[in-house]
Amino acid sequence: MSAYWVAMMDVTDTEGYKAYPAAAAKAVEKFGGRVIAVGPPVEVLEGKSPRSRYAVLEFESTEKASACYHSPEYQEAFALRKDASDADFVIVNGT
Repeated sequence: MSAYWVAMMDVTDTEGYKAYPAAAAKAVEKFGGRVIAVGPPVEVLEGKSPRSRYAVLEFESTEKASACYHSPEYQEAFALRKDASDADFVIVNGT
């Protein structure tokens, strides 16, 4: 069953954030993930959008999604992002 990273964030340091996307992409690729959607919301349908940026990435399984996040490769990327953004990340199962 597929699984998805759903990431919601606000970038607080644009310059510090710049290296993150490429570093994260290496980890995601290693674990067979693919970007489904990324960017600011196009339209907020209900409520308030709590973050300015969103990303949805698909993985083959919950195990691969979790392994990617906890991998040394992604943790290197996370180290680039952690002081440059505020974020919420979750893994959700596909149907």
